[in-house]
Amino acid sequence: MKAKVVDIQNTVHYAWGAGCDSWVLVNSAGLSVKQETMPPGSKEQLHFHYHSQQFFYVLEGEATFYSDNHKFILKPKQGISVSPKSKHYIANETSTDINFLVISQPAIGNDRVNL
Repeated sequence: MKAKVVDIQNTVHYAWGAGCDSWVLVNSAGLSVKQETMPPGSKEQLHFHYHSQQFFYVLEGEATFYSDNHKFILKPKQGISVSPKSKHYIANETSTDINFLVISQPAIGNDRVNL
């Protein structure tokens, strides 16, 4: 495979939730990297993955992250690792957008279970 420069202008985009956006930067069986944006007041559904571990890294804004009944506040240049089978979701409980990376290994595919 040849090296390729990727950014949100030249990759797959999809909308999710209430006004949230995702850009798929890497998508292979072994690795998924997405850049996502969430507007104020939005949140993801509580869920878990049987096999995938994930790492969330905040680029801009302040994210509230819930994992296994614990609440974490992530500021820019901070991240959190989520193990397989950990119940989790990310939320924007502020008045400004949040922009973050989601790295999944292996790629989540059909591995997500919504609760």
